[in-house]
Amino acid sequence: MTGLKRVMSRRLVLGALVGAFVTVALPRMSFALDLATAKANGWVGERRDGYLGLIDGAPAEARALVDTINDERRQAYAGVASSNNVPVNQVEALAGQKLIDRAAPGTFIMDAAGRWIRK
Repeated sequence: MTGLKRVMSRRLVLGALVGAFVTVALPRMSFALDLATAKANGWVGERRDGYLGLIDGAPAEARALVDTINDERRQAYAGVASSNNVPVNQVEALAGQKLIDRAAPGTFIMDAAGRWIRK
C-alpha cells in the first residue's frame, strides 16, 4: 500500500470512528439539564475543536453540563486517536466539524474567527 493510500485509509477509518461516536455516544448522555435543552435555550454551542462552549449568560447548571460532556468527549477522542495512531487534535477537529454540520438550525456554533453565531 502506498503512503497516500495508507493515509487515506487511516483518514476514512478515523472519520468513521468519530462519526460513530458522534451518532451513538452523545445522544445517550443524560443530565438534569439535557444538551438539547441547553442548546435550544442558547446557553451552549458547538466549538470547532469538538468541544462544547458556554454562551454568555448561561446558568451554572449549563457550565456543569459542558464540563461533564467535554470530559467525556476528551476521553473518547483520546481513545480514537490512540487506536488510529493519529494526533488527538486531528480527531477533535474532525469531530468538531461533524458536530457543527449536524447542529440544528438556530443553535450556536463557533465560526472560524472564534465568534458565536446562530446556524
